[in-house]
Amino acid sequence: MRRLRALFALFFLHFVEASSISTQRSPSRNSPWLTLDGSAPLVVARGGFSGLFPDSSEYAYATALQFSVSNVILWCDVQLTKDEYGVCFPGLTLDNNSDITQAPNLKQNTYNVDGAPVSGHFFIDATLNELANVTLIRTTLARTPRFDDMLPLLTVQFVFDQYKPPGFWLNIEHAAFYSQHSLNMRTFLLGVSKSVIISHISSPEVKFLQDITKPFAATKIKFIFRFLGKDVIEPSTNQSYGSLLTNLTFINTFASGILVPKNYIWPVDDSLYLQPHTSIVTDAHKVGLQVFAADFNNDDTFAYNYSYNPVAEYLSFIDNGNFSVDGVLSDFPITPSEAIDCFAHIGTNASGQASPLVISHNGASGDYPGCTDIAYKNAISDGANVIDCNVQMSKDGVPFCLSSIDLVGSTTVLETAYSNLTTKISQLQDSLGLFSFSLAWSEIEGLTPQISTPLPEYLLLRNPKFKNAGKLVSLSEFLALAQNVTSLSGVLISIENAFYLAEKQGLSVTDAVLSALDKEGYNDNRTVKKVLIQSTDSSVLAKFKGRNYELVYSVNEKISGILNSTVEDIKTFAHSALITKGSVYPIDAAFTTGVTNIVPVLQSFGFQVYVQLFRNEFVTQAWDFFSDPIVEINEFSVGAGVNGIVTDFPQTAALYKKSRCLTSKDPPDFTGPLRPGNVFQLLNPVLLPPAEAPAPELTVADVSEPALGPAVEILSPVGPLNTPAAASHKSPSSSHCHCHCHSLGNPHILLSSVAMVAAGLLLF
Repeated sequence: MRRLRALFALFFLHFVEASSISTQRSPSRNSPWLTLDGSAPLVVARGGFSGLFPDSSEYAYATALQFSVSNVILWCDVQLTKDEYGVCFPGLTLDNNSDITQAPNLKQNTYNVDGAPVSGHFFIDATLNELANVTLIRTTLARTPRFDDMLPLLTVQFVFDQYKPPGFWLNIEHAAFYSQHSLNMRTFLLGVSKSVIISHISSPEVKFLQDITKPFAATKIKFIFRFLGKDVIEPSTNQSYGSLLTNLTFINTFASGILVPKNYIWPVDDSLYLQPHTSIVTDAHKVGLQVFAADFNNDDTFAYNYSYNPVAEYLSFIDNGNFSVDGVLSDFPITPSEAIDCFAHIGTNASGQASPLVISHNGASGDYPGCTDIAYKNAISDGANVIDCNVQMSKDGVPFCLSSIDLVGSTTVLETAYSNLTTKISQLQDSLGLFSFSLAWSEIEGLTPQISTPLPEYLLLRNPKFKNAGKLVSLSEFLALAQNVTSLSGVLISIENAFYLAEKQGLSVTDAVLSALDKEGYNDNRTVKKVLIQSTDSSVLAKFKGRNYELVYSVNEKISGILNSTVEDIKTFAHSALITKGSVYPIDAAFTTGVTNIVPVLQSFGFQVYVQLFRNEFVTQAWDFFSDPIVEINEFSVGAGVNGIVTDFPQTAALYKKSRCLTSKDPPDFTGPLRPGNVFQLLNPVLLPPAEAPAPELTVADVSEPALGPAVEILSPVGPLNTPAAASHKSPSSSHCHCHCHSLGNPHILLSSVAMVAAGLLLF
């Protein structure tokens, strides 16, 4: 255990040494906060940083202090052992959150708890010494198991002595149960308070709070009544918690605040969309009660209104113009800390810093069907600097925007009369598809788009109310839209499959793009809009040399390094590079293992370096980034120094750039860059999978391409069903699910013709 503690201190630099209890920030008379006393909301770390480490563990408590606001409060769920020691642990029994096999002499029992039988291994049946070898495990199966079976149970006294937290919140969930078994929680609190400074005591039991407030009347401890589900019966009053909510004046006779589930404040309907907020916060403030909101988790489902951005959720509770809760209880305390210190009260018209460049991925495709008019318009209003068009070609030679050359993933084409045009072209993909060059533009523009679901196995759907919103747009329409928007600095045009289209379909996508750019006025050197041309093929980029365009070479494969000679070669046909997140921070077991030198090498040759693909869904982020898309963006921007990011959620990236912490002379410690690979070295080696093979370096041979010739004239129409599979030419492929999720391969690939209809509803 000493080794683990030393290891933790070594790898988490700037570890907080709180040698004294800090005071809360005093509110100013002109405070913007709508809390009860006008001070900033408090951040309460439930069991420490329990979203990453086992709840109530040393790692969890230490990390919460490091990556949170300076006055963070540590939360401890108090359980009592048979010999009356108080232990911080998130359950009445040890079964779900610890490895109970390490206490073989502890037998399972069944007890009556709040009127119902509960079976398990109870603290009341063991002494502290008998639990000495019990180790903690994660509370939620969706979280990483890599820290399981490493860390011991901690007593209340140990947590306080070890960390001296700015605030220490003791939650007493089952005082009546302990009393039934001759263990007195009131006596324990009176005893421990002589050596532990307690800031808050909470309980869902009215009688317990009524009894405990009197002996602590002369202290500064705040007593908080915790509300459970509205239909649950509070045992000492025999009233439901929903009923007690209507009598806040009564609550105020024994408590100074209330702790409520967040849906008490912002209800969510069955479709996971927000309903109008309730009046509970303002009602409680009127009678002098503080309001704390609970159940905040970055790795759980929450209202689609927040676009999987947990910072946006916190802001709706603390900065909505009508009220602010007085504190939040979170498993991921860094996120409410960001919301409070960096994003609250910045205003909708706040200007952000210039870097990183925010480049949309198929428009605002995290919220709307990609490459549609509504996705592009929302990407613009969300604050994207550059909007993108992945150019595809119709049968009659019209260039248009779509995420893939296969219409199946991005439209409902399989539900139309065109569904019989499916075919397999091995040069493009390994499975059946219905390709853009099979239909004329007049047929394609009438198709119904559908929103992408890149992570269907995790049931993380995107904005279902708008899953078929908008209409597809031609490249000319896309360019015309962007030309008239002053907030945009440029457009990005991505071109793939040019060889196949020219040789097998008689379609020159490069000529079509050049023609559209000329037609829409992007050929004039005086145009204020930057044009970025992106491709994985150097020969495609060569077609645009001599124009005043920024040529972006895309490397979709994960690489571990790049030779100087390779960069020199790329410099002959490109100005910028687009690489994957895994090429900057390699990933193993969903944790970063370090950082490559690819970004600084490319930048030393004068390249702009862009990185893809950023998504808000927590399973797409390394665990190091705390299931927080803002933390991830900050690490790539401040830590790696990339010039731009490509994202499905431009609103989140644009919000990041408005953070006041980026321009502060004294930014909070938690906003600094992390040290990739440090957390990986803390993992339980027994639980690690086999090490992944290192990614290759990018060599000159990898970037060399034959020249792209003109489109071959097709003398007779060839239907898509008998189009021959051409000889293989390099086709880009990448998976953007680098972290928690299993490899999805190409999201456009369908498993069989039978599965096409079902998959078409789920995938890109």
